[in-house]
Amino acid sequence: MTPILYSFRRCPYAMRARLALIAADQRVYLREIALRDKPAAFLAASPKATVPVLVTDQAVIAESLQIMQWALAQNDPAGWLQMPPEAAIWIARCDSSFKTALDGVKYASRAPEALPAHRANAIAFLSDLNASLGLWLYAKPSLADAALLPFVRQYAMIDPDWFAAQPWPRLQDWLARFLASEAFVRAMQKQPLWQPDAAPLAFP
Repeated sequence: MTPILYSFRRCPYAMRARLALIAADQRVYLREIALRDKPAAFLAASPKATVPVLVTDQAVIAESLQIMQWALAQNDPAGWLQMPPEAAIWIARCDSSFKTALDGVKYASRAPEALPAHRANAIAFLSDLNASLGLWLYAKPSLADAALLPFVRQYAMIDPDWFAAQPWPRLQDWLARFLASEAFVRAMQKQPLWQPDAAPLAFP
């Protein structure tokens, strides 16, 4: 069977999964859903009820990094899996402390007293990332770049003028090249919300 990907366009976790599917040229049927009105088929596939979810004939994969790894295990023409072991540390920092800080800044009205700490933690991560970047995190594009970029993009969108004024030239260039890339354009193409009676929508 052709795998089915439940996705939400703006979710950075779903975005990184779609980027890996594009890099692998791995065909799936895309089902764009609304998180405020989750379809029954999605909830049946994954009681966790968060996107992305990939349904294959062998398993249901409900973690974005596992979907990326699954896709690239099928086909990895650009060598995205060829990266040093410390890449896992960057991804773990992104998905834990930076994601917490990102949400704390983006939704500051929920806990304004915590905003300075969240902003400081985000700046520490982004400053470290800027210092570590060349054109890419390593010698060439890798899974690590695709795993981090959707979250850096989300943070930059909170206040684009502030982000552009920071002393992070390599980080800003890295993000700008990502936003101008064909892969990003393909990953962010708007799709109609999936309906149970809809014809399959092939992606990428």
